[in-house]
Amino acid sequence: MFVENGITADWLATPYFNFDRIDERGGNVWLSPSFAGQVIEERETTRVIMNGDGVMAEVANTSGESIPHYLKPSVVTPDDWRRVKNERLRREDPARKVDIERLIAETPPDRDFPAGVWVGSMIGTIRNMLTFEGLAYAMYDYPEMVEDMVETSCVLVEDYLDQVLPHIQFDYASGWEDICFNNGPIVSIDFFKNVVAPRYKRINRRLRAAGIDIWYIDCDGDVRPILPAMMESGINCLFPFEVNGCAHPSELFATYGKDLRIMGGVDKMQLGKGREAIKACLERLAPLVERGGYIPFCDHRCPPNVNPDDYLYYLDLKEEMFGAVQG
Repeated sequence: MFVENGITADWLATPYFNFDRIDERGGNVWLSPSFAGQVIEERETTRVIMNGDGVMAEVANTSGESIPHYLKPSVVTPDDWRRVKNERLRREDPARKVDIERLIAETPPDRDFPAGVWVGSMIGTIRNMLTFEGLAYAMYDYPEMVEDMVETSCVLVEDYLDQVLPHIQFDYASGWEDICFNNGPIVSIDFFKNVVAPRYKRINRRLRAAGIDIWYIDCDGDVRPILPAMMESGINCLFPFEVNGCAHPSELFATYGKDLRIMGGVDKMQLGKGREAIKACLERLAPLVERGGYIPFCDHRCPPNVNPDDYLYYLDLKEEMFGAVQG
C-alpha cells in the first residue's frame, strides 16, 4: 500500500493513516556547526563515512538505512573535547538565536494540535560523539570531561528555553536519550543520579515555571533502573516503551501509579502472529487506556513480517476499542 500510494517517509504515512498531528519546536542546542558528513572510503559492500557528530562509521553500501558500525569517535580525550567545545558549542553563536516572530506564527495560541518544546539530550548526544564503548570508558577515565559535556548540553538547552518560554505556551516538553538497552542503562546508576539528573532538575524548574507539566523522554530499552531518578527530576512520561526490552506497561503503572505516563507499549511482535494475537494484545492493554495516562502504539516501526491487512485490522480495532487512531 505504501508503493501504490507513493509513501516513502513517516511524514507521508501519518496523514495516510489519519494519525493525530503532534508538533515539536526545537532550537540549535548542540553542535553548531555540525561536522561535514563525507564518504571516507568506498568498499565492496560497505563504505566508511564521517557523520554529523564527527564519528567515523562503516555502513552498508545500499540506498537504504542500516545500523552503523562505529570505528572512531570524534571525542576521546579532554583535549579533543576542548577543541570541539571551542569550535562548535559556543553559547554566543548567532545561529542559536531564535526567530521568535516566526515561532509564534508557527505555534498560534488557537492551534488545534498539541505543540511541544524540545529540551534536547543530556547524555544521549554525548554517547553519539563518544560512541557506546567510548562513553563507557570516559565515565571512569575522564569523569570531569564527561560532566562538562553534560553541563554544556544543559546550558545550551537552558539558553534556548529562556528565549522561547516567555512567548509560547507549550503543551508538553520532549527529549531524547536512548541510553538503555535490554539489560538496563549504558551508564552507571550513580553517574546518572549524580551527573545527569541534577541537570534535568534545572530544566524542569524552567518548564514548571512556564506551566509545562508533561515531559517525555524518548529512551529505548530497560529504563527501570534509572526511572526513579528520572521521575524525581521531572520526567513523567516514557516513549516509545519497548515491551520486549523492558516490561509490560501494567508493571510500571502498578509501581508508579498515575505519576507516570506511557506512550507505546504495544508488543509489535504480536502483530505478525495474526488477528487473534493482535486482539489479545490490545485487550490486555484496554484497562490501562481506561485508567488514563497511556497511549498505546508500536514501539518503533511495525516489523516487515506483518501482513498489511492485519496492520489495518490493528488500527481499526484500536479505533473501535479506544476511539482514536494512534500509530
